[in-house]
Amino acid sequence: MSTPLLEVKNLSVSFDVSRPWLNRKLEGQDKVLLKAVNDVSFSINKGETFAIVGESGSGKSTIARLIVGLLKPSSGDVFFEGKSLSAGLEGAEARKLRRRFQMIFQDPFASLNPRWHVADIVAEPLRVFKTETGKQRREKVGELLSLVGLSPEDGAKFPHQFSGGQRQRIAIARALAANPDFIVCDEPTSALDVSVQAQILNLMKDLQDKLGLTYLFISHDLSVVRHMADRIGVLYLGRMAEIADAKSLFVDRQHPYTRMLLDAVPDLGMTGKPRKPVEGEIPSPLDPPSGCVFNPRCPLANARCRTERPELRLYGPTWAACHAVEEGRDKAA
Repeated sequence: MSTPLLEVKNLSVSFDVSRPWLNRKLEGQDKVLLKAVNDVSFSINKGETFAIVGESGSGKSTIARLIVGLLKPSSGDVFFEGKSLSAGLEGAEARKLRRRFQMIFQDPFASLNPRWHVADIVAEPLRVFKTETGKQRREKVGELLSLVGLSPEDGAKFPHQFSGGQRQRIAIARALAANPDFIVCDEPTSALDVSVQAQILNLMKDLQDKLGLTYLFISHDLSVVRHMADRIGVLYLGRMAEIADAKSLFVDRQHPYTRMLLDAVPDLGMTGKPRKPVEGEIPSPLDPPSGCVFNPRCPLANARCRTERPELRLYGPTWAACHAVEEGRDKAA
């Protein structure tokens, strides 16, 4: 097989949430570490969309920020075309590699500078990477705005003069300015109305086909993921529970957590299948359960699940981290 465009290996990150040093000394307390991402591995091939889904607090956005370099991992690494992103790349080599991936944030209004004209916002990557100058830059900005369904004349406006969907189009144009190969999309439609979500998703798919883009798509909306993704990783409390291609995941999910998420989706096809509400809440990462972190909410949990952490194993086309799947107890349930 060819080398994946992006590969994440054993990625972990912890945050120090301890009280100040003096308080800890006086009260005899130890440091408190919050493990937001715990030994996560996956790969993304060129031209595909890999989605990460999970409840709020599972670590999806943290993984996105680790990949683009906004956060530094505690352990593990991210490889882009086989090159480590934490191997001390400097100067022109680092700039050349970094410009090949960009990020689209969740809130388009918060991610755009309200004091800048739209033309300046879209042109920022062109200035940083010095790819175009003067007239070429202005022409490029006009082309990018047209590409995302806006007018070149919109470059003279400010972000507050646009709707939420239009602001997200501006954010997409800015991401495309550096001619990236890989784009991290951190819940790019969750702040938008449903009708506008469909427009933005269709725009992103059209741009992917036209420009050969590769996406990491972060979302908690399974209907959006089903429309966008080629492969899906299900994340729970900082660990991968299941990785499968989109068709396999929705037809024959393996992990009990994936089943719980999909069973809670409304039956829009009106097939008569009963809908089951999501039970329980995701535990605090400050005090995660021992063994399988999903065991307090899992209907298939046994003594082994409460003491031994499961590892990702291949079951047909699907990777799952579950003792019940390994032992066949999921089929008997």
